[in-house]
Amino acid sequence: MLPTLFISHGSPMTALMDSPAKKFLESLGRVLTRPRAIVVASAHWETAAPAVTSGETNTTIHDFYGFPPALFALAYNAPGDPMLARQIAARLAEFGLSASLDPTRGLDHGAWVPLLLAYPDADIPVVQLSLQTAAGPRHHLALGAALQSLRAQNILVIGSGSFTHDLSRFRTRPALDAPEAEDVSAFAAWMDSKIVAGDFSALADYRARAPHATVEHPTEEHLLPLFVALGAAGEKPTAERLHSSVEFGILRMDTYAFT
Repeated sequence: MLPTLFISHGSPMTALMDSPAKKFLESLGRVLTRPRAIVVASAHWETAAPAVTSGETNTTIHDFYGFPPALFALAYNAPGDPMLARQIAARLAEFGLSASLDPTRGLDHGAWVPLLLAYPDADIPVVQLSLQTAAGPRHHLALGAALQSLRAQNILVIGSGSFTHDLSRFRTRPALDAPEAEDVSAFAAWMDSKIVAGDFSALADYRARAPHATVEHPTEEHLLPLFVALGAAGEKPTAERLHSSVEFGILRMDTYAFT
């Protein structure tokens, strides 16, 4: 079966700028078995209750500003999969998670930027799932668990966020290749140790246990997709870190596969 993935999507400029993370994402679609469909839980769609995109086609949401025109010219209009969307909503209901269907929402950059690089032909159906940030990690583990059966259907489940996400430090205009901050390294090392150990309890309580957790994630939405990917992989998944790099000294671009 396909693994589930946690992908750090970084800045929207990941789609254009030359970086180790971009090169990795460009290789990802070539090393994985081609999925029948893709389900993405992105940090950039937050709703009070779970929602699932259910349109026949996906539009491209340019949910950012102040970037070069070339970025706004990019489009990723992959097909949708209304039947899969209904299946996901039904599975969530079985897990006690009532979900709505949204036939008009497109793909935000947390979904389309990594997919544009990994699957540039935009010919694989994509369904997006929203986050409920106030509900925390354990809710998102349960959200992922409801998706576990999709793996047997050759459907790729992706959580798309950022391993670290303290954007306040961009005010100092760090260079892309700036050295990694010590607090970023300490947080990432703690997270990696718990991910590899399969210590879901510690991970779910990362804000209290991980060093510098509330610095690296002032808000949780960019780490919660990790828990969706973990939950969708089953009770005792094996974790493999597929990629690790740092941008601007503060954004860890780690990607994990769970099987």
